[in-house]
Amino acid sequence: MLKPEVGPPLSYTSWAYAGCAVAGVLQALSLALPWTEQPSALLQIVSLVLFASLLDRARHLRQAASLTWTFATAWLCVTFWWLFTALHTYGSLPALLAVLAVLSLAAALSLYHAAAMALYHWLKPGSGWGRACLFGALWIAAELARSLWFTGFGWGGVAYAHIEGVMSAWAPWVGAHGMAALIAALAMGLAHLRPHLGISGVHVLIAVCVLPWAAKQLVPESAAWTRSSGTISLLLLQGNIAQNEKFEQGTGVPEALSWYGDMLKNGQADVVVAPETALPLLPEQLPPAYWPALRESFATGERAAMIGMPQGSFLEGYTNSVIGLLPAQKDIWRYDKHHLVPFGEFIPPLFRWFTELMNIPLGDFNRGAINQPSLAWKGQRLAANICFEDLFGEELARRFLVKQPPTVFVNVSNMAWFGRSQAPDQHLAISRLRALEFERPFVRATNTGMTAAINHHGLVHAQLPRFERGSLAVVVEGREGLTPYASWVARAGLWPCWLLAIAVVGLAWRARRERPEAP
Repeated sequence: MLKPEVGPPLSYTSWAYAGCAVAGVLQALSLALPWTEQPSALLQIVSLVLFASLLDRARHLRQAASLTWTFATAWLCVTFWWLFTALHTYGSLPALLAVLAVLSLAAALSLYHAAAMALYHWLKPGSGWGRACLFGALWIAAELARSLWFTGFGWGGVAYAHIEGVMSAWAPWVGAHGMAALIAALAMGLAHLRPHLGISGVHVLIAVCVLPWAAKQLVPESAAWTRSSGTISLLLLQGNIAQNEKFEQGTGVPEALSWYGDMLKNGQADVVVAPETALPLLPEQLPPAYWPALRESFATGERAAMIGMPQGSFLEGYTNSVIGLLPAQKDIWRYDKHHLVPFGEFIPPLFRWFTELMNIPLGDFNRGAINQPSLAWKGQRLAANICFEDLFGEELARRFLVKQPPTVFVNVSNMAWFGRSQAPDQHLAISRLRALEFERPFVRATNTGMTAAINHHGLVHAQLPRFERGSLAVVVEGREGLTPYASWVARAGLWPCWLLAIAVVGLAWRARRERPEAP
């Protein structure tokens, strides 16, 4: 049995907090390395091992909470610093207020982790393996809270650094949250190796590589869970309309209408896909002949279209939607975005003063149903999701409860809000992990990038360059059948993850009560 002590207690010294801040920055960078635009599983594990080592040497509960808060705030600030671009560059929020807004969001979300690790310090068992299990359970509890409460913003979860790592084999079994628990438990286990086994730092680095590989060998093969449903050709459009012109009547709007209109009418594929708000006007706001001519081009023949554009009216309210045009259809197929972006698509209570400081041409949208039908065409069922909706895998999984579940997922986004940042790279990793979880292809049509096609193994097999106008012709293989994760999360949501975390915490609490030294 490994003994719990990993070194002398920490004092309130700057190096301890600096170490946590460095670990947080490294964890953020691991999600999309700036020099490669790719995630790094190794860097993510190293960063979490560093944090776990510092946490486990905290003297008392308050220090454990403050060290964790430092780590998580640095991690989240560096992860989504690009919100500053949306708020300041395109939202006209003063720079100081934009910085404070990003910092405040990161600091507030970090409180979940601080509370969880304060509880870890209070309950930590007397063995290294027990501490690893408790750390993993409390990590997943903090991530669940961050992802679900107050509409949820789980961007930057640790699992997204492992889409090509050996831990990715767990995705179709336990999903991103389950992967996060396993990764956190592994990190705490590694943090205990060197002081207890007397091995060198080189051996620790070797263990970082070998132990996840060993874990992968325990995961059964998942190839039998899904099967091919045939292929379909798609044309993914990327208009590259500058965000500061996108909603301007004299520049971006006519440019979008002209280019997307031509590509939709003339593009040759089974389905032509235009990104989020590709047509930035309501149908009745379009030039008189524009919408009838566009519908007429898909009224006959063998082509269909999925077009991002707003819908609704002043009386009914507005929606951020995807419209489907099909030959010989009686009614237009329509998907309305369900998971809305706070401040961009709806205004939380008591925060209207904040949105009034910005110049963003969006406001309060109506929310679509969580389980809307897919677009059925050419033997495939294409399930739309808009912007960061692919971050919420448990919501996408609800679509597998219907008689004809999706065979392909289609994401339409406008990442131009975030400039030349890591946001598109991080978003691509999110879609890739959803593809792994569900063993479904994911295709993405975006305004400025990453327009790409991802197969059911989570691999990108075609992609357009960022910040270039163009179209991407791909042939996608749809999939039928359910992975274990898709099956249980569709029916039970994330409650199994909550119950597992609560059970581990309960066992740790019981063990603490039985320890003679417990106060």
